[in-house]
Amino acid sequence: MLLLIISGASGYTLIEGWSFFDSLYMTVITLTTVGFQEVNTLSGNGRFFTIFLILLGGSFAIYAAGVIVQFVVEGEIRSILGRKRLENSIKKISNHTILCGYGRIGSIVCKSLIQKKIPVVVIEKNAELTEILDSKKIPNISDDSTNERALSFAGIEKASNLIAALGTDTDNVFLVLTARQMNPDLFIVARCSYQSSRQKLFAAGANLVESPYELGAARIAMRIERPTVTDFLDSALASENERIQMEEIPVEKGSYMCKKTLMESGLRKEYNLMVISIKKHNGTMLFNPSFDAVIEANDTMIVIGEDIMLEKLRKALMPQTSKTKFYK
Repeated sequence: MLLLIISGASGYTLIEGWSFFDSLYMTVITLTTVGFQEVNTLSGNGRFFTIFLILLGGSFAIYAAGVIVQFVVEGEIRSILGRKRLENSIKKISNHTILCGYGRIGSIVCKSLIQKKIPVVVIEKNAELTEILDSKKIPNISDDSTNERALSFAGIEKASNLIAALGTDTDNVFLVLTARQMNPDLFIVARCSYQSSRQKLFAAGANLVESPYELGAARIAMRIERPTVTDFLDSALASENERIQMEEIPVEKGSYMCKKTLMESGLRKEYNLMVISIKKHNGTMLFNPSFDAVIEANDTMIVIGEDIMLEKLRKALMPQTSKTKFYK
């Protein structure tokens, strides 16, 4: 556009012999189609040049408008197509975890779930946070978590877990109550900020209620009371530590280890893993189980060892689940 204005002013100066300022003025009122008044009477050549300048300026304006419209439309189309692909991926997910809230607590929870290859769908109404989720290609829904429509779209009927990590206890109580009505079998973990809200969340239908402040305070105290134990747990539980990790792995009915003792299973010999505990299907916890403890379907093994061996054991204990994309 600047080049067009300079060319027009130079043309009037050469053709009509006007001053540069008069030529510039004439060029601007011509290109902007103001047509206020001519500086001086135009010659025949000046009129032809004005016609050419008007056509050229009009063509440039049309082209510029087309580029802008194309940019906006293509951006909208990409956004719509991207959102459509995201919606289709959400529809295909089942046995997943719905995370409501992607704030300070929710974002950390989401990162941990993804690192463990647990399918997750996030519901967040903050536009800036949903943009972050989109950039990370994390399935998300931009809506209010307490809205039944949002929960239904997140596949609450097919979900296994729901985490209520909204900013206020009031919102979390309402969310838990709504989610429990929509899926009575859902395992719900709720965040609470105040001790007085704990019983309300349990009454609303939460299976587990956690306070990040209480957990943080207990962890700080443990650093002082049992620093070595804390260091060990940090090393075993930290997702960044690829060598040694502690995991819980459920036992499926199709596992070849079902109805075998720990000695017969070869956990120590073949997998080089240490069994910390076995949670039996009836809820009983066997700490430091003996070699003749029997592994049964629906038990949960709590083991510690190298990440590669843990993944190998997961495939042995969960032959059906490990066939899905989440455990490949």
